[in-house]
Amino acid sequence: MRPSDFVGNTPLLKINDRLYAKFETYNPSGSIKDRIATYIINDAEKNKNLQKGDTIIEATSGNTGIAFAMLAAERGYKMKIVMPCNMSEERKQMMRLFGAEIIDVDAGDFDRAISLRDELAIKNGWFNTNQFSNPLNIECHEKTTGVELLNQTKNISNNLSAFILGTGTGGTMMGCYNALSKEHPEMKLIAVEPAESPVMSGGEHGVHGIQGIGDGSKFLVDLKKVEEILLVSTEDAKVRAKALMRENGIFVGLSSGANVLGAERWIKKNNPEGIVVTILSDRGERYFSCL
Repeated sequence: MRPSDFVGNTPLLKINDRLYAKFETYNPSGSIKDRIATYIINDAEKNKNLQKGDTIIEATSGNTGIAFAMLAAERGYKMKIVMPCNMSEERKQMMRLFGAEIIDVDAGDFDRAISLRDELAIKNGWFNTNQFSNPLNIECHEKTTGVELLNQTKNISNNLSAFILGTGTGGTMMGCYNALSKEHPEMKLIAVEPAESPVMSGGEHGVHGIQGIGDGSKFLVDLKKVEEILLVSTEDAKVRAKALMRENGIFVGLSSGANVLGAERWIKKNNPEGIVVTILSDRGERYFSCL
């Protein structure tokens, strides 16, 4: 058995009577991104687009890079990561320990990270996993995360009022929505983004500290399906993540803090009849220098 054989089937935690969160830290490298990394690599191997010894390249804020670095180490590939230089050192150290090489771009410049990834992939013949535009990203979450949530919430309530989540690529949001809305057509889809970089809300891109969401563009998000966009500041996300650790014993990162806080604010404002679901995206050890 390999580490990637244990991706998925993560538990659903009760935060309060109305709010539940999928605990994605149970994945082998500690984040939800293990799902898409495994799904994309499995597909590439099935279609003979990857052979042992090949080089993989991806642009990332961190968790996807860690996940792909783990897969590369597991299966005998080389891994190149392009990322903004202001991402946490803990994330970079984890990637390097898996054997990945990191290529830095300017702070917060995800557009450049993506364009450089594309340039290097073409120039060197490297396999581009292309998470920000890859339809397999959505498909993965529709067939795995979303289906798991359907099965887990059936035992709690027949009424799912909202799915609330911060967006990086948008793959988790859209994939889970596609699965959940089939049985809960009245469910509302609510996005969370950093207050310092309110791009989906029509504002300007800015540097923020909620790594993993608000990467500077809408990517895979279908805004026509999004009911509302909630803004959460880096400081508020940090405070809520720390509270989850100290008051609930849930060791998670800043995006999880933003997801939970955004969901709690929405519940307080809207007083829904049913339950609300969000995601605890990753473990907190990759944020020590940020907290």
